[in-house]
Amino acid sequence: MPKDAQNSKTAIDYYFRPSYKSGKAILAVLMVAGLLSPVSKLLAQQGQKNTIYHKGWIDFNKNGKMDVFEDPSQALDKRVEDLLSQMNLDEKSCQMATLYGYRRILKDSQPTPEWHNEIWKDGIANIDENLNNVPNHTGKHTSFGFPHSVHAESMNNVQRWFVEQTRLGIPVDFTNEGIHGLCSDGATPFPAPISIGATWDPKLVHLAGDVVGREAKALGYTNVYAPILDPSRDPRWGRVVETYGESPFLIATLGTQMVKGIQQNGVASTLKHFAVYSVPKGGRDGDVRTDPHVAPKELHEIFLYPFRKVIENAHPLGVMSSYNDWDGEPITGSHYFLTTLLREQFGFKGYVVSDSKAVEFLYEKHRVAHDFEDATREAVEAGLNVWTNFNQPKYYINNVRNLVKAGKLDIATVNDRVRDVLRVKFELGLFDAPYVADPKAADKIVQNRQADSIALKLNQESLVLLKNQDHLLPLKKGQYKKILVTGELASDGSYATSRYGPNNNPVTTVLEGVKTLVANENAQTSISYELGAKVVSKDWPGSELMPTDLTQDEKASIDKAVQAAQNADLVITVLGENNHTVGEGYSRSDLGLPGRQLDLLKALKATGKPVVLILITGQPLTINWAKENIPAIINAGFPGPQGGTAIAQVLFGQYNPGGRLSMTWPKAVGQIQFNFPFKNGSQLDQDGPHKKDGYGHSRVNGALYPFGYGLSYSSFTYSDLSISPEQKQTQGQIQVSCKVTNAGTVAGDEVVQLYLSDLYSSVTTYNSVLRGFDRIYLKPGETKTVHFTLEPDDLAITNRDMHRVVEPGDFEIGIGSSSEDIRLKQKITVQ
Repeated sequence: MPKDAQNSKTAIDYYFRPSYKSGKAILAVLMVAGLLSPVSKLLAQQGQKNTIYHKGWIDFNKNGKMDVFEDPSQALDKRVEDLLSQMNLDEKSCQMATLYGYRRILKDSQPTPEWHNEIWKDGIANIDENLNNVPNHTGKHTSFGFPHSVHAESMNNVQRWFVEQTRLGIPVDFTNEGIHGLCSDGATPFPAPISIGATWDPKLVHLAGDVVGREAKALGYTNVYAPILDPSRDPRWGRVVETYGESPFLIATLGTQMVKGIQQNGVASTLKHFAVYSVPKGGRDGDVRTDPHVAPKELHEIFLYPFRKVIENAHPLGVMSSYNDWDGEPITGSHYFLTTLLREQFGFKGYVVSDSKAVEFLYEKHRVAHDFEDATREAVEAGLNVWTNFNQPKYYINNVRNLVKAGKLDIATVNDRVRDVLRVKFELGLFDAPYVADPKAADKIVQNRQADSIALKLNQESLVLLKNQDHLLPLKKGQYKKILVTGELASDGSYATSRYGPNNNPVTTVLEGVKTLVANENAQTSISYELGAKVVSKDWPGSELMPTDLTQDEKASIDKAVQAAQNADLVITVLGENNHTVGEGYSRSDLGLPGRQLDLLKALKATGKPVVLILITGQPLTINWAKENIPAIINAGFPGPQGGTAIAQVLFGQYNPGGRLSMTWPKAVGQIQFNFPFKNGSQLDQDGPHKKDGYGHSRVNGALYPFGYGLSYSSFTYSDLSISPEQKQTQGQIQVSCKVTNAGTVAGDEVVQLYLSDLYSSVTTYNSVLRGFDRIYLKPGETKTVHFTLEPDDLAITNRDMHRVVEPGDFEIGIGSSSEDIRLKQKITVQ
């Protein structure tokens, strides 16, 4: 018996696991265990399941007849209204709260008799992260989370209890995280979202979304909290790693495909985090996440744009409201954000769930409510459907009940909020097929061969070649007989597993990837490894303000790596960040390489041996010294478990890198905010005698690497720009095309990018905005014609009256390989 079945309650859970097929066997075992009495009640209760399941419908309310809401042939809205009319206040209020799953709040992995005494005896809106064996929290693991077939059947058991043991039998919406693969034991793992953003490949992202949705469906999850649509405008912010980048258009395009991929499996996608969440004051994360300094037009053009476009184009069924405020108005208590914008203007039709503790923050942090009950009223009236926190749901549910009874909250408002939740559950088919149809199939569906190939492709396409002096890369077979690999991140793959992704997957480190590839190629090359330097030193991050001398151990470790480098022909050093320097709660005050890693890099360079730098990083880093002195640099972002394989393939030429940066990399934190898009004149260089060297009289100029930047082992030429029509009215499409040729000797990908500039307008606009991109594969000498379609909204701006309009005037269309590498330009006129 596993540890989670040692006491009487969890022993019941254990003996109800799917492997026990026979009721007599269960009874026999439980009689011996002395647990017959409490379980007998459960067995008797389960007997009624035979009476509620009928051909083509389920008698959820157990009244012996087919009600309108139980009839699959009825219109959805009629089914919703019929069910709502049968619900009492207790049942309605339970559809307004989340129950966190096993070993978060829920103490039982499977139903027990005690559940009839809990608040959820009247139902619950959703159960979050149930049985998913969340990464890095082994104390929350359960034997019911794996294998996948056991997991699916165990989820069915929980759903069955709500259908069979509550009065109205309203099914649960099982929610789970999934920003880079479903957050469940053994699900298919992808690289972090910042790496997914670097692929610039909507078709591939759609396939990734399909994997997430398909695996969620197979395991019993009905709602995935993904994607994150927050634009990262301050690289110091810890959660940059969880975003697609800084461009609203790029985020919206990739986010649309992720949502469509997830939801085509009959699973809801919930967008995060609405809204203005990703730019807290100073980029501070953790307990802060407040006070974004964002102007009204910037709010709409940058931070709301991805949500608006994804809602319009992909129709997600969920949105998560954020902790923060905007202009002094907390989002989760804001009617303007949750109702006026989200529903009335954007057309959102799903339900809004709060981020954990966002309601409590209305009085604890923002102090716009007197207490939790007052905060509950504010949130519900604003438009919040479902509360979430790592706390018992009874406190929030009782708040709703007390407010209604006291006349402080209108029951009509409660009905509106519950109606949205029920509508989503009907759209998901939970009232027609509430269970996983074939739990055994989960073992073949989750992380199958096809899913693994998509994951590897994401890792490959996310790699960005930042520098390749004298064509040092790719390394040729047998060219270097002795290769040294250094850096803690070369042998440590902990970055590949995060809180919001899959768990318990084998990780191929960079060192292992290189060794395996070299061995398979029979390259007669020896691979050695030395640590050199850890990611962080004991006095970090304080050492970023007050530099300290290396300790004797640190000096000895670097010296050992230098000695090994002197005996090698080439050095591959893997430096950057791990889960303790970037991520949720890990914002930074500096963006240099943490710890003693720069000391190691300089020492390796001093040996005179060629050095290849692999960066593992979840955010832009100010690697000025490396850019000037290291001949070859690859940005790997935060790869997934297959990252080591993909990196080795790029190093040795089995894959030609074609990823592009989805964020501007500044030269110094003093330049922040320095990003794309930017307002005209806001990022101009400072004049001075050394302007050509990248700095003016008193500050540095320009980006370290611009938005959209990335090199290849090949080269590409652009020609034959065609725009039709060149003059148009404010409505109607514009067709744009150009030819791209692979002028090199290696097949590879080119990311063709279209930028649009409004040359004259009634308000200050952005210097240029991304309005199209296409990642294409070209063989040497091959030419392809790339087509783009510009819609009226692509030319629109937010005017002085805060209306989104297309203004007459001249625009410039530019096509190129990055935001600063524009190869073709042409003006058009809107009349």
